[in-house]
Amino acid sequence: MRVLRRAASISIATGAYGVAFGVFAIDSGLSWLEALAFSAVVFTGSAQFAAAGVLGSGGTVSAAILAGALLNVRSLAFGVAMAPRMPRGWMKRALWSHLMIDESVAVATAEQELHLQRFGYLAGGLGVFALWNLATMLGATIAIDTSDFVSQIGLDATIPAAFLALLWPRLQSGQHRIAAAGALIAVAAVTWTPAGMPILLAAFGVVVGSAPAWRRSAS
Repeated sequence: MRVLRRAASISIATGAYGVAFGVFAIDSGLSWLEALAFSAVVFTGSAQFAAAGVLGSGGTVSAAILAGALLNVRSLAFGVAMAPRMPRGWMKRALWSHLMIDESVAVATAEQELHLQRFGYLAGGLGVFALWNLATMLGATIAIDTSDFVSQIGLDATIPAAFLALLWPRLQSGQHRIAAAGALIAVAAVTWTPAGMPILLAAFGVVVGSAPAWRRSAS
């Protein structure tokens, strides 16, 4: 099935990167149990790297939480987009929300029918969760240099490639092209802004770019 293929491909690409987090967490002074708990409870790759990096450099817990929170501002937009696709009942929604990551939302929104969107969301989210945690455990129990490991086996290219494969067929409408422009803003801002700011700048750019369409629909 098409949905399963998409979910499997992006789960493998993203989950494998969990090895790098496991190694990075140990390098930052966390135990293997703390690294695994990080992946199971927090379960947002970029925020995990940011928080572990802050802790590893001697930062406070509050600074680590702030860094992770800034990187997860995008989850608010995910929640708005996915709310109509979520099951009813606060308990189910609370459980499903733990899987609300870039990958699960990408797989879900690539589909048109509601049941396929829900299936894709769960397949992508659970697939990444399982592989990410297994990979974290693996990374936390081996002793290698994080940067060399990531670049040598090409993990740094797998996640962007997987997202590009999902995004490319959807760049037919103006809204999707505006969203893609927001992604480019985030990429351009990474090298000169602090953690979290590229996401905020991208969101601001998308809002500004969407303003003309909102005015037309309101008139």
